[in-house]
Amino acid sequence: MAFVHGKGAVFKLDNAADVLTDISAYVRSVSPKRSADTAEVTCFGALVKSYIAGLTDMTISVEGVWDATLDAILHAALGATKTFEFGPEGSTGGDIKYTAECICTSYTPGDASVDGAVMWSADLQVTGTLTRTTY
Repeated sequence: MAFVHGKGAVFKLDNAADVLTDISAYVRSVSPKRSADTAEVTCFGALVKSYIAGLTDMTISVEGVWDATLDAILHAALGATKTFEFGPEGSTGGDIKYTAECICTSYTPGDASVDGAVMWSADLQVTGTLTRTTY
């Protein structure tokens, strides 16, 4: 089993011109969450509940250190459909990557405090098929 340190992760998002852009230099964390719907199909006389599988879904929370270049990319992404690419272990040949279209559903620019760096955060809703391939 090969464990991986997060420092090598890569995250890319379309810029305002819809060109996939590496924003890893501004990102401190990426938290993808995959889920699957289920529908209960229990009928009379059953002693336990039964379910069938439904649709899958994915959301991604991203956060990092604010910069004007990054702000321009996320400002343009809010409410728009963009492509993302996430490489949890990096982008060397053979590394796993996830790619899909997403909609930026929230963007918090310039979260500032007197004793810390200016930060940002965004939430992305994957729409359509998520592709798991390698670099």
